[in-house]
Amino acid sequence: MNKRARQYIGLLSAVIAYYLIHEGAHLLYALSIGAFKQINFMGLGMQIDIYSEKMTQTQLGVFCLLGSVTTLLMAYILIALIDKIRNISSKSVKACLYYITIAMLLIDPLYLSVLCGFFGGGDMNGIKILIPEVGARIMYGIVLMVNVFVFVKIVLPKYKLAFADGAQ
Repeated sequence: MNKRARQYIGLLSAVIAYYLIHEGAHLLYALSIGAFKQINFMGLGMQIDIYSEKMTQTQLGVFCLLGSVTTLLMAYILIALIDKIRNISSKSVKACLYYITIAMLLIDPLYLSVLCGFFGGGDMNGIKILIPEVGARIMYGIVLMVNVFVFVKIVLPKYKLAFADGAQ
């Protein structure tokens, strides 16, 4: 498979993995507290709809926080496994895991620190129940900066080696 095809498959797998993990965390929590309503499919994405009236304010805040916490946890699990991933012989699988790592590291911190102010609050609407919005945005901004550093210093160099000619 050529490099361009691997990149497209990697991007598609990252989108799918992001939604499965981020929205899956919301879904499991909503199911566990009896507040799940339905799954809404919107354009390229999806959203877990809940009965917010069945939830306390704290539960709503936790519901909104869980998606980003879960994606960040997954990012760091993938980084912890990066040396094992580098040894996978399939460049397609490595490409998928590379793009998934990037998505898990950057999407939620970028959205919750900067973009939520431009595109609607999304999860920030619930997170700010637990933490003042300015504090949450600063916290996610710091997480974003740390994650960009981790990407540049750890993820990118290791995957460059993994994709170098002759690398396994």
